[in-house]
Amino acid sequence: MRVLLLLVAVGLCQAQYNPNTQPGRTSIVHLFEWRWADIAQECERYLAPNGFGGVQVSPPNENIVITNPNRPWWERYQPISYKICSRSGNENEFRDMVTRCNNVGVRIYVDAVVNHMCGSMGGTGTHSTCGSYFNTGSRDFPAVPYSAWDFNDGKCHTASGDIENYGDMYQVRDCKLSSLLDLALEKDYVRSTVAAYMNRLIDMGVAGFRLDAAKHMWPGDIRAFLDKLHDLNTQWFSAGTKPFIYQEVIDLGGEPITGSQYFGNGRVTEFKYGAKLGTVLRKWNGEKMAYLKNWGEGWGFVPSDRALVFVDNHDNQRGHGAGGASILTFWDARLYKMAVGFMLAHPYGFTRVMSSYRWPRYFQNGADINDWVGPPSNSDGSTKSVPINPDTTCGDGWVCEHRWRQIRNMVIFRNVVDGQPFSNWWDNGSNQVAFGRGNRGFIVFNNDDWYMNVDLQTGLPAGTYCDVISGQKEGNSCTGKQVHVSSDGKANFQISNSDEDPFVAIHVDAKL
Repeated sequence: MRVLLLLVAVGLCQAQYNPNTQPGRTSIVHLFEWRWADIAQECERYLAPNGFGGVQVSPPNENIVITNPNRPWWERYQPISYKICSRSGNENEFRDMVTRCNNVGVRIYVDAVVNHMCGSMGGTGTHSTCGSYFNTGSRDFPAVPYSAWDFNDGKCHTASGDIENYGDMYQVRDCKLSSLLDLALEKDYVRSTVAAYMNRLIDMGVAGFRLDAAKHMWPGDIRAFLDKLHDLNTQWFSAGTKPFIYQEVIDLGGEPITGSQYFGNGRVTEFKYGAKLGTVLRKWNGEKMAYLKNWGEGWGFVPSDRALVFVDNHDNQRGHGAGGASILTFWDARLYKMAVGFMLAHPYGFTRVMSSYRWPRYFQNGADINDWVGPPSNSDGSTKSVPINPDTTCGDGWVCEHRWRQIRNMVIFRNVVDGQPFSNWWDNGSNQVAFGRGNRGFIVFNNDDWYMNVDLQTGLPAGTYCDVISGQKEGNSCTGKQVHVSSDGKANFQISNSDEDPFVAIHVDAKL
């Protein structure tokens, strides 16, 4: 038993929970399907000046090219090789992005697809983003190289070879997820090959990884390839710094595989967070914002220092993944801004903001049959650049939620209140709530169907503050609402239930 505890302790010491962001930068953004050249520009012109800590990028490796349906977003989750070659750009463009973003203090986190290769029906040929040959029938991927020896076909005991029962942890980890060819990660050759891919990215300056489909890999296999990873590049990181690891583990309860089984490797994606928050803000099942007083571990979530949290992600904004119809997205802009505002104000977890593109939704029998549609594209199939409008929003179908004033200003709010305790909770027993972050910030929500007029203890120094939701501080004035905090720390808040954004946030850096 003592030896086992020692091994666990060693594993936890090696695990990497720190996002490696610069001090005072507390959130990252997922620039889903953006081109490397556009991300490099966005780091310099927008993310760094507004205090974003980093960017999660789409998988950079070579993937299969799918034409039926035509170039879906999910083709990027079907690797052909580990060459840096995708519709986001080539290796030189990727390197340039990593360098330019790091130079302005914005970190890059790679979505690492290492559980599997492409689908078993992918065929034979060179229909891949770099033109590499592959043969799914013979499990031949010479550009890696992987052969039939490197897959789990012999370990899976279902008739189809696919996962058929999520109550069986062996199926979930040894069989094919949606017919994707499952890599045999217990083999040292496969572990070393995966680690070599990740190490190339680390050496370029990448700060960490989202491990796609981590639930479908054994925690010990993940640990084995993580143990082979280099420390981060000392051009931008202090010597001995480990890559940030966050693992995609969909755990809504009721299955044998849990997020806690992966804590020894790094953080996990807390999918219950967005699912529950969406249910509360939609007021489904009798839920009320007043119940959020013990939000976090009190709701059965993983410990805060093990959680990567988000309101929505690229999967569940399309109805995939977890949370179903409760998930709030840019399509529900008013409630979505409140949810992201709450997330960024609340101290629980490490926060990731979503940045999306629009697609032509088309519902049949309650399901969006267009959920496969890829990013805005040119006639040759290449991804469109992200144009910035004069009002700083994005064009050409790119949503850019991270550029919405309310969300950007709450990213800044989170930076300002970093390290401050959750304080001065207030609720009306229904859907009007407020809370502070020590003596540096305070936020108030009205999600009820009636006007709110209340005096609250903010915990802030006396003075006049600019609300950073309706506007912000510019020079010596506010472009939106003002809030007057008296000498006893109290302030009056009036929020109409018909306001475009029925919430108010103030912090010490927005004080006149």
